[in-house]
Amino acid sequence: MYHFVYADEQGNGYIDEEFYALGLLGDSFVEPGEDELIPLPEGASLTMIPGRSPVVMNIDGEFMKYPGIGWVMGALLPQGYTRTLLPAFLHDLGGEPLPLFGYAAVCAKDGELYVAAVPTDEDDHWNPRHFNTEDLAERVAKLQNKFPNNRILQQVGHCALTYGCFTAQNIFYERWEGGIPVSPVCNARCIGCISLQPSECCPSPQTRLTFVPTVQEVVEIGVHHLENAEDGIISFGQGCEGDPSMQADLIAEAITQIRQQTKKGTINMNTNAGNTEGIAKICAAGIDSLRVSLNSATEELYQAYYRPLNYNLSDVKASLSLAAEQGVYTYLNLLTYPGVNDTVTELENLLELITEQDVKAVQIRNLNIDPAMLENVVKLVDSEALGIPAMLNVLQEEVPEVEIGNYTKPFQRKM
Repeated sequence: MYHFVYADEQGNGYIDEEFYALGLLGDSFVEPGEDELIPLPEGASLTMIPGRSPVVMNIDGEFMKYPGIGWVMGALLPQGYTRTLLPAFLHDLGGEPLPLFGYAAVCAKDGELYVAAVPTDEDDHWNPRHFNTEDLAERVAKLQNKFPNNRILQQVGHCALTYGCFTAQNIFYERWEGGIPVSPVCNARCIGCISLQPSECCPSPQTRLTFVPTVQEVVEIGVHHLENAEDGIISFGQGCEGDPSMQADLIAEAITQIRQQTKKGTINMNTNAGNTEGIAKICAAGIDSLRVSLNSATEELYQAYYRPLNYNLSDVKASLSLAAEQGVYTYLNLLTYPGVNDTVTELENLLELITEQDVKAVQIRNLNIDPAMLENVVKLVDSEALGIPAMLNVLQEEVPEVEIGNYTKPFQRKM
């Protein structure tokens, strides 16, 4: 049995051993299972969730509002971990919408903190100890001075120093996966967009790019990074932009010029893949991999979350098929929410998409959103939730050839 953890108004954490912790699975409160919990990992951060009533289990096994004084405690996970349960609370006190983070349930046993998560990938490249080093600001200034007219470097420098973005920082560390944002516009209006939200919604954790770079600006950074970075990857489609496929002509020309100057490394794009015409141009230019964002393989849930302007899920599938046929390595960036993606219906639809569109890998990502916001616009699937550990087991058993993890890996397409 795991005990309830809460926070006071100053953010101090406490364990109440008179009550047991619960988690939220879809719209149901559940008792966490042993396979859904791990000790709080290095790099995780604790956060209080104000304006909500914690829900706990008493010694008689009854679910109830916490009778004491305190706020819900949650955890934000580092990369490489997948959330299994959300914190258990009721949105009944008029609290403001939560910032767009992936809140995981927290509990305690024998005085040690546990979080509702499972490890799903290992890659030391993304260990927080490699980032936000004392020399980062100096590195940013040095590269910006080397390319003083490159506006992309000004953008990613801001993201590196202000938001702590790892892919932005990698541009200045000259290693691994580095982000190159290119698009201030998007063809979707995701309710969980981290760079642009309507004023009446929740605060966005990033500020979106405000310009379209030139081909030369993209090529300048791309060649520099691929030539100098260990396991070098450049990725279009960052948290600070819209969908990069909206700048398909720019990206296609940049890829062509980059590959004329260097054959090193991987060129990747993170995209919703709704712009199939643009995806076709980018694939023809020689991109190595595509990571396609998806919250659901069910049309109704997909439409409710992405709110696409001029495409639908069938266009996304067409883009995936087109890319696979041309030898592009295709990932799904599966925005995962416990109690939704682990249902029987969702799993069946996801497996069908993976098989029919010849998807090579599935990256599990925690959907960053206030649960109340999601429930307001997305009708939760009326199907049995198996739990996230069971969902991962089904994927591994049904499509063993598909890589399940969290990270984009180096890959070079054969042209």
